[in-house]
Amino acid sequence: MLKKELIDQVSTDLTLSKQDVTAALEIMLTTMRNALIEKRRIELRGFGSFSIRKRKERSTKNPKTGVIMDIPERKTVHFTMSRSLKEPLIKD
Repeated sequence: MLKKELIDQVSTDLTLSKQDVTAALEIMLTTMRNALIEKRRIELRGFGSFSIRKRKERSTKNPKTGVIMDIPERKTVHFTMSRSLKEPLIKD
């Protein structure tokens, strides 16, 4: 689902203008982005949680050239599904 499709669906379901839904979604995404930058965990009950994890430094081989490359340590966003989201996905 694209961001535009999400806005259209929420706008239709709540009978709100697309501008209002877009503004609310942008505020929510900005707030979530800022929380993750501050290394805070985001928990949306019934959906899941987002957190920051470190990936260790590692070496890998470029499949094209065969050259060994070092990939530095980096931070990634990790998502964990809630049980109420996971169970319906497992059944299918």
